[in-house]
Amino acid sequence: MTRGAACDILDALPDDAEAILALQKLAYEREARRYDDWTIPPLVETLDSVRRDIAQHVVLKAIVDGRLAGSVRGIVKDGVCEVCRFSVDPALQRRGIGSALLAAIEQRFPDIEAFELFTGNRSVENLRLYERHGYRHVGTKVLSPAVSLVFLRKPATPPARVTPVQTGRGPV
Repeated sequence: MTRGAACDILDALPDDAEAILALQKLAYEREARRYDDWTIPPLVETLDSVRRDIAQHVVLKAIVDGRLAGSVRGIVKDGVCEVCRFSVDPALQRRGIGSALLAAIEQRFPDIEAFELFTGNRSVENLRLYERHGYRHVGTKVLSPAVSLVFLRKPATPPARVTPVQTGRGPV
């Protein structure tokens, strides 16, 4: 368990799948309205898909006052962790929950090359959050005249190396 900004970050369990999907749909409604697209993958994902991700990947949940406040998934492929389905309850945003989830998912993968994620080009709040956490723009994919995806990447921080201390006493 990781303690974040007034929240606990825990591994999601299979029994959490339904609540995670409901929260995800609530959180992504703003994106759907912003882009006038109600078919974005987080809104049409199935319960079976969420359960499968919980079983096969790292899925974290944020708990505030005993209730689900957010969720994020980390899926590793070829040494890179894709950070995806990042959701925070709209009523609880701007309280550090998203930052706590992002930090926690990164801590779970100490031996990877980098983290990657994407968001819509008009999702200014998301872009600011990711940039504050060290993610940098690496590409854009135009989906339509109104929508582009912005791809961001953050190199993983290598674990600190412990250097033996010289005591000058010789072999023990």
